[in-house]
Amino acid sequence: MRLYHEINLNSRHIESRELHGEDIVKAGRHFIARSLLDAGVATVDPLSADNPLIFSAGPFAGTNFSNANRISVGCKSPLTGGIKEANGGGTFGFALGQLGFAGFTLHGVSDEWVIIRMTKDGDITFEPADEFMGMGNNETAALLHERYGKKISLALCGPVGEYQGLLAGISFSDVDLRPSRLAARGGVGAVMGAKKVKAIVCDLNRMPALHDRKKVMGAVKSYKKMLDEEPAIKAFQDTGTAMVADFTNHVGGLPVRNFGIGRSVDTDVEPFKLGGDFLREQNLERGGIQTHACMPGCIIQCSNVYADADGNEVVSPVEYETIGLLGTNCGLSEPDDLAQLNAIANDLGIDTIELGGMIGVLMEAGKGEFGDVAFMESVLDDIRNGTAAGKIYAQGTAAVGEHFGVERVPVIKRQAISAYDPRVIEVTGITMMMTAQGADHTAGNLPTFDCKGKNADELVAASIEIQELSASADSLGLCIFGRSVTNTHVDFMVQAINDAHGVTLSAEWFQTLGRETLAYEAAFNEAAGFTEADDELPSFFYDEALPPSGKKARFHSTEINETARNRRQ
Repeated sequence: MRLYHEINLNSRHIESRELHGEDIVKAGRHFIARSLLDAGVATVDPLSADNPLIFSAGPFAGTNFSNANRISVGCKSPLTGGIKEANGGGTFGFALGQLGFAGFTLHGVSDEWVIIRMTKDGDITFEPADEFMGMGNNETAALLHERYGKKISLALCGPVGEYQGLLAGISFSDVDLRPSRLAARGGVGAVMGAKKVKAIVCDLNRMPALHDRKKVMGAVKSYKKMLDEEPAIKAFQDTGTAMVADFTNHVGGLPVRNFGIGRSVDTDVEPFKLGGDFLREQNLERGGIQTHACMPGCIIQCSNVYADADGNEVVSPVEYETIGLLGTNCGLSEPDDLAQLNAIANDLGIDTIELGGMIGVLMEAGKGEFGDVAFMESVLDDIRNGTAAGKIYAQGTAAVGEHFGVERVPVIKRQAISAYDPRVIEVTGITMMMTAQGADHTAGNLPTFDCKGKNADELVAASIEIQELSASADSLGLCIFGRSVTNTHVDFMVQAINDAHGVTLSAEWFQTLGRETLAYEAAFNEAAGFTEADDELPSFFYDEALPPSGKKARFHSTEINETARNRRQ
């Protein structure tokens, strides 16, 4: 049994209900999509009191099941105008599970800025947040830990979320108490800010009750063994997600200078300093941490702690999407420059994908030169201080492109395209077109899929399959970096779920869960007024050949969607 809480911020009334069996299991992205669709909020103003903000933890939350403690946050997105589920690592999902909570929904708007406190005694209380207003996340976290101790996990609305900037995510504690793990995309932090919730403070407690604890603990050990034997996991442990930069740079699918070039560095001529191999060696030489877990129990440990030349911590983590968007897309080439900007973004609690896409468009508009670190710092200063310019920047890539009359704006459904140029990384590009989530690679990423000579039907089939599997993982609190094991051992994963919660699900249920999630999301966006035109790539991807490959986008939204419909009949 787990508890789910409906929290009315106006009245501070809390209605709690018990969840059992499959109601616990169908969590995360599935629960969010179904709940938002049932609530009929597709047409509400996303920054109004009528937009619920949902936090949902997976069926293994609170245990040491590797990479299974992610937290999902969902609402109608103020950035895209459609459905949004953003998930993050860290300890917040773990803490909810340890309290015996499946999650909670925030309804309405608080009259005053508040901190919501969730204790190991099962109490949920409200405290004033006045003294924390305007603070960056690092200072806020430090003061909250002074007040409540170290055995807590935090969910924070940063200063940009306070004024409802759409770059804002929701920041969660990592295992070392840094507020550095974000549910970053879609403006979920702006919705938290609109509700006047500055922080949620959750006690860490103990492992929750399980239907058959002995069998689940056996599954934890077996899963660890499978991960240990998987070569892809060893690569993540050694190099982290930054290793993807070496690949995308090599194949010419890396965003460089506002998606104007596909390769940052010719590695036959000079080293690629923002690549995973270079970053690993430099960080280890400096005394940084290269193998680091963001969530309890995870053995993949693809995070890192980046150190400066004197061995001092700068930021955790430096990851691929930040490298691609805030780095090469803005013309950066030096890791120290990127790490410092990443640290500022983390303190503000903002999405580095949307931030890098937006700054790239500013540079395209001639407001700053590509590679100008001082300009990028000035943009972040404006965003932090909420100046008139900063509030424009904080509305994201699409809004900035419109404001400055820029033609080359890399967005789909008004959300910045992730660090995979769709002219080269075609299946991921098709996923970003199809998904109701906006341009989000995590909805179904296949960067190494060989697209040469393949038609729309073959690429759409690959995209749909990975979208369904990714939606299932997001619905179970699983980090997708374990997919080389979870997607090939579905029967094992489902049996572990059965043992944890006393259900009798079949292996086929795993992919059905993802398929249902995608259907709910599509129905929500249709109700919100989205059409096929919203799935189209920006025109420059079709018109401009990408150096050095010379490739253009091959498929328009009409062909992609018709192909998908035919496959689903």
